[in-house]
Amino acid sequence: MNETVMIVDDSLMVREQVSSALAAAGMEVVEAENGIDALGKLGDLPAPSLIVLDVNMPKMNGIELLRLLHDRGSRVPVVMLTTEGQPRLMQQAKALGARGWIIKPFKPELLVATVHKVTRAL
Repeated sequence: MNETVMIVDDSLMVREQVSSALAAAGMEVVEAENGIDALGKLGDLPAPSLIVLDVNMPKMNGIELLRLLHDRGSRVPVVMLTTEGQPRLMQQAKALGARGWIIKPFKPELLVATVHKVTRAL
């Protein structure tokens, strides 16, 4: 069975880039445009193998979604994919269970390698 990865990013272009890279590596992709959209899809679908999560989004940002998932006891691993490189945000995400932090613009092969590393470590 293929791994399913949810990409949560308000940028359609980024979602398309991530989806293309992951699909080329044989993964299924579910897209969400913000935290609220992601929560709705997480409630309707089987749990993904991993979530790739942006920090800066309208309605519900990545840190808010990560905190909510953490508080609910979610065991789905999360890798942050963002333009943010602030150590404070990185520490906050790590404390909430994020397993990785990739800075945009990203190299598709690095993203795929990170997804494989995190999902295979489980």
